[in-house]
Amino acid sequence: MVTAGCITTVSGTKTAAVPFVTDSVEGRYERSVDEVYRAAVQVMNSNGVMLTEYIPHDSANAARALKGRVNQNTVWIRVEQTADSKITEVTVEARTKWGGRDLNMVHELEKEIALQLAR
Repeated sequence: MVTAGCITTVSGTKTAAVPFVTDSVEGRYERSVDEVYRAAVQVMNSNGVMLTEYIPHDSANAARALKGRVNQNTVWIRVEQTADSKITEVTVEARTKWGGRDLNMVHELEKEIALQLAR
């Protein structure tokens, strides 16, 4: 039995989806928020289309987020500074048009962000 509900995305917005399933992956990099965010934007634009950029206000740390579409899935990426100011965390989340998860895509996009940072 599958039930639909409303979830909070990594960008702080809400969307209809199947709750209680893991749909995101995190990565940590010794780079600035701006560098990681630029890499996330490049990855989003090379794989799909970016729809919206956010500056979430639910965090005391520097944070930026974006929403886009990749292969008809909705993707959210959040980039924020950790308590250790040298480390930046990126969280990638994806949902299908029916609210299901796509962990393969999430892993792939997070890896591509890491590869973009290595260039």
